[in-house]
Amino acid sequence: MFVFALCLYLGKLVSSGVSLEFRYHNTVEVERYLRDVNNTFQFTHLHSIGKSVEGRDLWVLILGKNPSEHQMGIPEFKYVGNMHGNEVVGRVLLLQLIDHLTRGYLSDPLVTRLLNSTRVHILVSMNPDGFESSSRDCMYSQGRFNKNGIDLNRDFPDAFSKKESGMREMEVRAIMDWLKTESFVLSANLHGGAVVASYPYDNSNGGSELQSGSSVAPDNDVLIQLAKTYSYTHSKMHKGDHCYDSKDFKEGITNGYYWYPLPGGMQDYNYVWGQCLEITLELSCCKFPPESDLPGLWDANRAALLAYMQQVHLGVKGQVLDAEGNPLQNALVEVEGRQNLCPFRTDLHGEYYRLLLPGNYTFMVTFPGHQVLMETLTVPYGPDSFSALVHNFQLQRTAATTPGPSHPTQSCIPPQVWRPLDGHSPSLGPSGVTILLVLQVLWNTM
Repeated sequence: MFVFALCLYLGKLVSSGVSLEFRYHNTVEVERYLRDVNNTFQFTHLHSIGKSVEGRDLWVLILGKNPSEHQMGIPEFKYVGNMHGNEVVGRVLLLQLIDHLTRGYLSDPLVTRLLNSTRVHILVSMNPDGFESSSRDCMYSQGRFNKNGIDLNRDFPDAFSKKESGMREMEVRAIMDWLKTESFVLSANLHGGAVVASYPYDNSNGGSELQSGSSVAPDNDVLIQLAKTYSYTHSKMHKGDHCYDSKDFKEGITNGYYWYPLPGGMQDYNYVWGQCLEITLELSCCKFPPESDLPGLWDANRAALLAYMQQVHLGVKGQVLDAEGNPLQNALVEVEGRQNLCPFRTDLHGEYYRLLLPGNYTFMVTFPGHQVLMETLTVPYGPDSFSALVHNFQLQRTAATTPGPSHPTQSCIPPQVWRPLDGHSPSLGPSGVTILLVLQVLWNTM
């Protein structure tokens, strides 16, 4: 521990060389800055999750006590910026957030507790090609789309759409693959052109989720809490009337579909198929504001960015184990009254995370060849202590089942993962509420 602390201290001594001005940095400058940070601070890890159409790396900086790999009980959190290349404030704020976190670790109590209890992933720019083609116009700059002219926030698989293409843009495929490598719990993607926190669902097909003009998700109460956490910690967002050319948003939040229907969005994809709760943060009236506005935008958002990260500790977390204490991968962990389109499952470590507000909840835990477990838990407010309630579920084998190797139950995957070689998705057809869910039974018995 002494050696680790000494390394961090020495890192701070040389951190003056890792300077960050309030201005727009191009892609080369961003990469250089991220490399400098990674080389300076022992608690960071830099890697690329893929490339853009023009071959630019999509760099992710990870910050935490153990940044290189997942640690049991430590939730995974992410911020994604610059999905639309001409919406640039999020890109600047995430660079400033990296600077704030690296300078504050072991000196700022909030930053220190956050990074000791959370593994934080920051993708500064999802659309570097779009950014490089942007012009500095407040609202009408080019650069929104990627090099192929595709809006990346309309290109994800959509659980409510009947028309699904098997082809995905490189940047979108990189995000989808990223979600397979990390068990993200909470996320936000940063945009511009309004000042509001928008939460799922963004789309609907007119089924039971459509209520009074909103598309209501099973975890609607949690999603509203997440959006309000950001809007009320932000200096102005909660007032709801910040932009002269935008509608008023009560309390600075909105259901995505209620604002406008959005098919193929990233936040719905994260929530439905990645079991990661994500909201969209619109952070400036101007998509490409003057550089002189950047310090004020950082001041307005700094506390909110940190407070939102802390919400990753809502609810309950733990493992699902068999009778011998072995972790069970792909066990279903369902909460009574919350019928998620894709049930939440344990990861390869048998871990689960469920973001929940304080209260009493009944859990149903299932795994093939094991007895169904029903258990009621009282969930406290975790963010204040930087930890969700820790609770392990232990399952017993059914008498008729011969013990054997564990196998996953079902894999709830987007239709694009299963597609013919010609690149076209199979036709699934509507049945009740149309959701394009492909369920694959993988478990075997001996």
